[in-house]
Amino acid sequence: MKNLFTFLKESKSLRPLDSKTLLFSFIGIAAYAQQPATQDTVNKLDEVLVQAVRVNNNTPVTFSNIGKEEIAKRNLGQDIPILLNFLPSVVTTTDAGNGIGYTGIRVRGSDASRVNVTLNGIPLNDAESQGTFWVNMGDFASSVENIQLQRGVGTSTNGAGAFGASLNLLTDAYKKESSGEISNSFGSYASRKHTVKFSTGLLNNNFELAGRVSNIASDGYIDRAASNLRSYFLQGTYVGKTTLIKAMAFGGTEKTYQAWNGIDTQTLNTNRRFNTSGVYYDDEGNIHYYKNETDNYQQDHYQLHWNERLSDAWSTNIAAHYTKGKGYYENYRDDTPVSKFPGIIATKEIDYYGELTPVSDLITRKWLDNDFYGTTFSTNYKEGKVNATLGGAWNKYTGAHFGEVIWAQNSGNVRPNDRYYDNDATKTDFNIFAKANYQLTNSLSLFGDMQYRTVHYNADDVLESNSSPKPVDDTFNFFNPKAGLTYTVNTNNSIYFSYARANKEPRRTDYEDNNPKPESLNDFELGWRFKQGRTTLNVNGYYMRYKDQLVLTGDLNDVGSAIYANSGDSYRAGIEADATIYVTNSFVIRPNIAVSSSKNIDFYNEIETGTQNLGNTSIAYSPNVIAGNQLIVLPFKDLQVALLSKYVGEQYMDNLEMGNDKLKSYFVNDLNITYELKKLPVFKSIVFTGLVNNIFDTKYVSNGTMYGGPDPYYFPQAGINFLVGATLKF
Repeated sequence: MKNLFTFLKESKSLRPLDSKTLLFSFIGIAAYAQQPATQDTVNKLDEVLVQAVRVNNNTPVTFSNIGKEEIAKRNLGQDIPILLNFLPSVVTTTDAGNGIGYTGIRVRGSDASRVNVTLNGIPLNDAESQGTFWVNMGDFASSVENIQLQRGVGTSTNGAGAFGASLNLLTDAYKKESSGEISNSFGSYASRKHTVKFSTGLLNNNFELAGRVSNIASDGYIDRAASNLRSYFLQGTYVGKTTLIKAMAFGGTEKTYQAWNGIDTQTLNTNRRFNTSGVYYDDEGNIHYYKNETDNYQQDHYQLHWNERLSDAWSTNIAAHYTKGKGYYENYRDDTPVSKFPGIIATKEIDYYGELTPVSDLITRKWLDNDFYGTTFSTNYKEGKVNATLGGAWNKYTGAHFGEVIWAQNSGNVRPNDRYYDNDATKTDFNIFAKANYQLTNSLSLFGDMQYRTVHYNADDVLESNSSPKPVDDTFNFFNPKAGLTYTVNTNNSIYFSYARANKEPRRTDYEDNNPKPESLNDFELGWRFKQGRTTLNVNGYYMRYKDQLVLTGDLNDVGSAIYANSGDSYRAGIEADATIYVTNSFVIRPNIAVSSSKNIDFYNEIETGTQNLGNTSIAYSPNVIAGNQLIVLPFKDLQVALLSKYVGEQYMDNLEMGNDKLKSYFVNDLNITYELKKLPVFKSIVFTGLVNNIFDTKYVSNGTMYGGPDPYYFPQAGINFLVGATLKF
């Protein structure tokens, strides 16, 4: 904190320069600075891709926007959740410890499976796990025009229900002029990113072809937590007077060494970079590491959008999409009971929890092979006092889950490609919604939103490797109404209030050990927006009341996925605040802070002697205080120096509050520098970027797990580390 205030004091001598953003928190540990979204660079026809699922200041929904220019300042290879780390109420974590590879995001304590993500209005969340795996789309931030994060239920959208937030991404807008970029960055832990982008510009004022190829690789902070991510983005655009047609293909392949087990307290204190994945022992007790303990996946997306402006009042959008995904986890299993693996002959017997159990060393692959396809549609009417949208989507998912033993000490009757489990799943999802803003008076606007959603999920056997099949065949019908109002007090102040109802079906893993119930949520939001010139202030309070919320238990399954359980009645309540204050043209303060309470009501815990009533307990992974900070100084034109800070309060790793199940709070600071050389003879410009993460070398842990027992396991993050890069623009 002393360094932060010293930095501010010294910055007072800087002369005023051109308009940039600079963030400082009046409490010293808050907030996120972002450039105002450069909407003038986005063609209005492009905006139709996302207008059905987005909101603006006239809508009584709590949200934040972040534009392409702001993303680019720190886009040196780290994943999208890490780039969003400084938005209000956001907590991020990464398995490898340095932001490359598997990353996670939580908003208001809700994990990624409860954050609804759409790309150009098309659902991105996995249909079964309901999570979003950005590792499958490396460097996707380089192809994003802007992002909107709606906190709470938000407005109606396509895909899985939003129980913590909605994240809406718009991919690159078309460009009128031809352009190209070559970006390279390098950093700690052999991290590197290489990107090539191009755009033909509008040919004959109607056609554009644009694309990107990228490669990101890193050894990771955690031992052997290496990542190799290859990705592409290709887009063809036709622009007419009232028509926009976009066809795009994008995707990638990833190979990451697994680092999702965590380490115990003793190891954290003695060797915090240790990775238990791939560890096995020979007959003499010597330790070895299996080289291919990896996650391997390829995912390819195809989208076709047709936007039509029928008149000044009417516009429409229809889209078709298809996603193909296929890949596997490979694991060395040391001294594993062979009852789950037909045909394997045990080479020895050990006393296993009091019983003689046949075991063997073996290597398995757990496969996913899935297809996701469907259509989205919307029509918008905007004239006079009315802005109304009718939209919806129909999507279908088919997935194959199977496991293979590719090696065993004594393979017995196992043949190549034999499967020790094999089951299929299908899921269909249809929703239709109607929403409208109506300007009742000059000061008062009303908002209404109704959505009907039906989901059917069928799975042969969710207990993949268990000998007792558990088929699933469930249908859910949800009605999700929303309503609110915005009152404009004067040209500087407005107040909004909203109510939203949301319902959500269980995930595939929720069925594995439980008989889960669907969840429901009533979300109340009350906010104040202030704007005077370029200065803004947003303050909002929320109360989210859940029925049968599927909360994180603090346990993980054998592939690192979180395990959930219905908690009965629960709530999340809090106050969020963020501001933008221009002290000078070169010094801007933009603080945010979230203070909250998240509780299970009369929480029951099953123990050997019966049921234990623990009363009201804290919901796992829900810190009471979240804040960030960004300071930007401009010593001279085209040079920007930013100090970014993040504070996350202590949080429990389960719902029991037993004492040792708590993650400590942490406060981390990064330094970001960008400098652009312009008017060069060959290039339009060259942008140099540097990012020093954790500049004070803080030893902190951003995530952990209890594995259903009394002893915690931790996911430590990297100490001081850096990334530097250069982008050639032509």
